[in-house]
Amino acid sequence: MNAQELRNKSLDQLREDLVALKKEAFNLRFQQATGQLESTARIKTVRRDVARVKTVLNEKAAAAAAE
Repeated sequence: MNAQELRNKSLDQLREDLVALKKEAFNLRFQQATGQLESTARIKTVRRDVARVKTVLNEKAAAAAAE
């Protein structure tokens, strides 16, 4: 998921993506704590995706406030 794809989405879609990514991050942390996590790199990619979504949401909010 790259920033350009995210910028093309609506606010509702971005919020849905954010909720889904946070749930996935929680599940990955839970798997890591119980020793069942197979791909530790997935935690890093999910965290970065959450940051990307939040960044785009903030950009859209700033653009709406400037208008």
